[in-house]
Amino acid sequence: MSIIIAYIGKKGCVMASDKRKIAYFGNKNEREELESELYSGNIRNDEELYKEAAKRDLTLKITDDTHKIKKIGTAVMGEVSTKTTMEVKRKRIYGTTNGYQIIELVGSTLTSKDKGASGIIIFGNKIAKSIANPLVKERWKSNISLKYMGDIFEEIIKEIADKTPSVGREVDVLIGKDDSLTPTTAQEYLDKTEDRDKRLLEKYRNQLTEELTKANESMEITSRLINEGNIGRISNINGKILNVVLENNVEAYDTNWKLLSKPNEEVIMLLDKDNDGNIIDEDDVSNFVSIDDKVIIKDGNLCIEKNNISLNCNIVLCNTK
Repeated sequence: MSIIIAYIGKKGCVMASDKRKIAYFGNKNEREELESELYSGNIRNDEELYKEAAKRDLTLKITDDTHKIKKIGTAVMGEVSTKTTMEVKRKRIYGTTNGYQIIELVGSTLTSKDKGASGIIIFGNKIAKSIANPLVKERWKSNISLKYMGDIFEEIIKEIADKTPSVGREVDVLIGKDDSLTPTTAQEYLDKTEDRDKRLLEKYRNQLTEELTKANESMEITSRLINEGNIGRISNINGKILNVVLENNVEAYDTNWKLLSKPNEEVIMLLDKDNDGNIIDEDDVSNFVSIDDKVIIKDGNLCIEKNNISLNCNIVLCNTK
């Protein structure tokens, strides 16, 4: 979590955020202790942060290209998130003319919601907020434009970045306004905006879950790939097309990891070239292969055991679980 500063009122909404993201790699307890030091203000710049991480045998990846605010219609949404090994906790603010809503999510499940018509809202860690609050109070003027407010917020974020590496100097500023909205209609508009955004989040999470499931499945199947061993026996010959009955511990998948044949079921293979690389004529097939010949994988090569003649197939052969 770094920082988001937002103004919401009758003029509209202006929101500013830094773009910093810090990823920690290493021992969980050491990570938590380093974050505690960082957010308490004891670490003052990037150099000190890297030095403290090295002392704890932690690796850091710091980037300043993460967009934490976005425009949705005539509203602006800002989000800070905290990731654990089990879930992602998100805190969001939606703002437009005459209204804002603050929600908290675990995954895509809503856990709390607050709303109002106007105010200055600051999301951030302990040290970032402690620096931001007096700066905002000092520089705030009620008669300035949204554009000028955005400039002030950007200057404040950059000043905070000079005092803590938890905040970066790259800043996004967005404005959302709709002069037709009243405090009542603004909340109705934000309800619809939030609901639409939440559905998109659920769709994204479901898609991500599906992709991760497929990736895990492919990794599991890949771990069972056969690089050496018995595959099966030839049960039928039709020209250069061979039917092969799989061994009782072998199964076949297509290239999308869909199961095609179980143990003791047939797969199709093709006889193509001899060991000198010459294309085998259909009339000569009997010189190379016979019913009940054993098919194996030897040194990664799918072939007939008795003569090492290679076979072609567009399937993936694996051991059973």
